[in-house]
Amino acid sequence: MFGRISLCAAVVALCAVGLTLTGRLAADVQQIDEISGNYLETRTCDVYTGPCFANAQVGLTGQQAIMAWSIESGAHEGVDLSGLNVVLVVRAADTLGFGGNVVVRPDPIRSVVLLDERATDSQRAALTAFVKRHAAHVAGDVVRVASLPIEMKFDHIDLECSLEAGKEARLVTRRLVARDRCCTNEEIFYPPLAEVEHSEPAFTIDGGYSGRGLGQTWSNPKTRSSFLATFAY
Repeated sequence: MFGRISLCAAVVALCAVGLTLTGRLAADVQQIDEISGNYLETRTCDVYTGPCFANAQVGLTGQQAIMAWSIESGAHEGVDLSGLNVVLVVRAADTLGFGGNVVVRPDPIRSVVLLDERATDSQRAALTAFVKRHAAHVAGDVVRVASLPIEMKFDHIDLECSLEAGKEARLVTRRLVARDRCCTNEEIFYPPLAEVEHSEPAFTIDGGYSGRGLGQTWSNPKTRSSFLATFAY
């Protein structure tokens, strides 16, 4: 009888340990950040183009970019960022041609981070950290961080999207159509600057940056220079 009681006690103890470990594992899983939403990007060079056009632009254009994330749900570093937007504006020393089969040396790179004005102090810090992580190779030296109203709209069917970041950054796009082709060799010459999913090149109706911090402003209307995508990290 004593042996049976001891055995039962041992089984109960093992079950208790198992439940404790299971609870801890579940808590650890819950602490893993997951974040997803929509993404817009535009550059001051054509991203959908033929090699001859791209080679003519390398070193002359494409040093500037606007990258924007609209977060639908999720957290970064334990901070909930659902419903917020963040924009990274970049100025490089050379064409931002990563993955375009051309030799470029974009460093030094300077950038400005534009944060959703609805964000709290902790969310602003998390948004800035989010951008630095997911645009690490193009964020460079962040010279300015500012909060302002940011509005983004997405249409994944017609690619009619828009971005308004205060009076500083703007972008309006539409789907590329046959009349946008200049030759028969167009392709996605440059991939998006951020790690994204389901990316599609789009025509830039209007876009540009008119804010402070980078020593210049620019616009890139009527170019094949934008991307629409989704992201999930």
